[in-house]
Amino acid sequence: MDGWRHFLGGLVACAAFALGTAPPAHAHENYQTSGVCGGYPRVNLQSAPGTCVGLVAQHLGFPRGVATLGSDIYVVDNGDWVAGKGRLFRLRGNQRPQVILTGLDRPNAIIAMPNKRLLIGVAGSIVSVDPNADDPAATSRDVVVNLPTTGRHPLPAMALALDGSLYINVGSASDNCDQDIGHPSRPTICPETQETPPRGSVLRAKLGPDKPLDATQLPVFARGLRNSMALVVSPGNQVIDAVNARDAINAIDPKLSDDDLPHDTLDYLVAGADYGWPYCFDNNRPSPENPQYDCSKKTAPTRLLPPHAAPLGMLIYRGRALPGQHHHLIIGYHGYRDLGHRIVSLDLDEKFHPRGEPQDLVWGWNNAPGDHPMGAPVAVAEMQDGSVLVTEDRNGTLLKIAPVTP
Repeated sequence: MDGWRHFLGGLVACAAFALGTAPPAHAHENYQTSGVCGGYPRVNLQSAPGTCVGLVAQHLGFPRGVATLGSDIYVVDNGDWVAGKGRLFRLRGNQRPQVILTGLDRPNAIIAMPNKRLLIGVAGSIVSVDPNADDPAATSRDVVVNLPTTGRHPLPAMALALDGSLYINVGSASDNCDQDIGHPSRPTICPETQETPPRGSVLRAKLGPDKPLDATQLPVFARGLRNSMALVVSPGNQVIDAVNARDAINAIDPKLSDDDLPHDTLDYLVAGADYGWPYCFDNNRPSPENPQYDCSKKTAPTRLLPPHAAPLGMLIYRGRALPGQHHHLIIGYHGYRDLGHRIVSLDLDEKFHPRGEPQDLVWGWNNAPGDHPMGAPVAVAEMQDGSVLVTEDRNGTLLKIAPVTP
């Protein structure tokens, strides 16, 4: 299937607004700024010692994935979940963000490839494009096709390993194998887990120069993972995911607290393992729909994250510019509850395994009218200078975590 169907509008010029270097304080639509951080207006958020947060650009629609090629920054605009309204922005130097592709179908993830092309995860497929071509749309081609497009979680997340393997999230079609949240379904086997590819799984694709890969033919790397929206692969080829767990568990069992349960999870994935969704949650606890289910045979998560944190982006930080963050796992919590809307950092040992507990990297993101909006971090990406970019979908902004300089 030709990649052209994803790029209906081709190359377009854009007058989207961006902010360059910032002198004095000024008030913007979403953020009050004062001073400079990383060459951009500094926003009033709390961050780890020696760091600050700068406002790189706003009015980016519904930005999700972010990637860099050299000093160029690429951001995909999901298009507010409307098919065909997605866009690809390029930010270069102090120039305004430029739209270089339109007509994308709900783009979510983006990866910069060693060959200077971009992989973009859209509804139903993953496409490759050369963003530096005179006509980027003309260079598009399908890389993976026949990914699911139905249900609650049709957007693929993805991570690239050093050996060229691409790991792809196939999110669940439902909340917990139900038709409506809070209305239980108790099948012996959840039908969507039997689809091809199974919902609630991570696939492994070995990319090549030939024809597009068919998702229905790809091997399942791990399953029983409701929605692995944050994915990363360590230099040692360990696949790590952060899973968005179910909602409204108290509607099935009023004795269970929706505020406290279930936890989202951090998983160091084992090839071939089943992590239990939708029959189990947390540390192998049976779901209230299936109270007699034997969860002891499922693989337990590596760590429990805060309930409803909604991790959507993750990276292993290799730079040294951000004090105390080298060799840490940085995770964006998109959730709007008390323990969400923040970015956290988890120390890793020499084998990239977690130690200690996640610590706040950026926080204080609760809505403060006239100062800053509620935080909505999605994707994170490391720049050449060691700063970290952050997209915010509901605020339409791109931020930058940078070291404090005199």
